[in-house]
Parts: sequence; C-alpha cells; structure tokens
Amino acid sequence: MCIHDKLNEILNAIPGHVKLVAVSKTKPAEDILAVYREGHKIFGENKAQELIQKQPSLPDDIQWHFIGHLQRNKVKYLVPFVKLIHGVDSYRLLREINKEAAKADRVIDCLLQFHIASEETKFGLDYHEAEEILESEDFKTFQNVRVCGVMGMATFTEDEIKIRREFKNLKQIFDKLKKSYFPSHEYFREISAGMSNDYPIAIEEGSTIIRVGSLIFGERNYG
Repeated sequence: MCIHDKLNEILNAIPGHVKLVAVSKTKPAEDILAVYREGHKIFGENKAQELIQKQPSLPDDIQWHFIGHLQRNKVKYLVPFVKLIHGVDSYRLLREINKEAAKADRVIDCLLQFHIASEETKFGLDYHEAEEILESEDFKTFQNVRVCGVMGMATFTEDEIKIRREFKNLKQIFDKLKKSYFPSHEYFREISAGMSNDYPIAIEEGSTIIRVGSLIFGERNYG
C-alpha cells in the first residue's frame, strides 16, 4: 500500500475532531514531502537534533509537533517554529520553554505529559506534581506558554484491557485538571494519546490527537 492509501485509510477512519500527527522520526525529507503533497501538514518528531536539521529544508507551513523527551538545553532551538510540545514532564522544562519563547516573542502551546503506563522507562508527571506546577506562583506569571491539555503513552502490550484502563486514567486526569484549573479556558481541550498500535482504543477513551508513524511511513529507519 502506498503512502497516499495508508494516510487516507487512517484519516477516513478517525473522527473529524481528532488530529493526526504523522510521526516522521528517522524518515528522510522526501518521505515527509510525499505526505505533505497529500495535503497533510502536521508532523511529529521525537529527537530535537533531528528536527532542527530537517525543519529548514521543508515547507514553512508544516505544523511541527515535538513528541519526545525534551532536554532543556534544546528548547531554544525549537521555540522559533514548533507548534506544540507534547512532552512537558517537569516544572523546570516548562519554565525554560516560557523563557525561550519570550525571547522569540512567541506563545508556545504545551501538553503536560503524565506517566500512565506500568513501564518505568516512560517519562511523565503524576497528578500531584501537575498540581504543584499549576498552583505555583511562578506558573501564574508565565506569559509565553499555554497549557492546552495532556499527553500520555500506554504500556506497550497486547493486553487491550490494560491499554484501555491507562487511556481512561489519562482522560480522568484531563477532566480533573479542566474542572480545577481551566474551567473557562477553551484552549485546554487536547488529549494526546494513541500511536500506531493502539490509537483506535485511545480515540474511544477520549484522545483528540493521535501520533502515528509506522502505519504511514513504514518501519523506522535505523542506521
């Protein structure tokens, strides 16, 4: 199946309110352009250095989502162009994004990443840590970040009951945050959950953004 067919199969299967992030990590510019020419403009990368190298040679109207673990010393390279940072997993990272975004005269949309999986290798906040960020006096002064929702990754397993339970937990976290901290903020509406292997379950449990790579581009290139 060609990229055109793969992309449209996914787009035709998901609800209209769900955004598809085409995860282009390890893929060359020509593969990204093949998807772009189909009219799709939302792409995701999980390595800052790789994204920094790719971005200048690709069309300016691409919406770049950074979906990986972001080191604070790489923030300044992304804020001039990134559309959404999915993986804010610490107060210090959010503060750095705000600082660098101010220098670039931009407001950067961010998602708080939560650790919902049983795998210890995954990053993310717990609910108490998120509360500490949102209730801090410093956060209230941040003018150059906008927290738009939450992000999480389920355990990599074939146990669909477990996956569903973890995505359900993320939706409950989103609902609590919305009620407690963002009740009148229309922009706090995103739940980034679901990848190639589990996105249908994620959508059923409330996801508004799915991150799909291999189903569109094929398996990752390692080399």
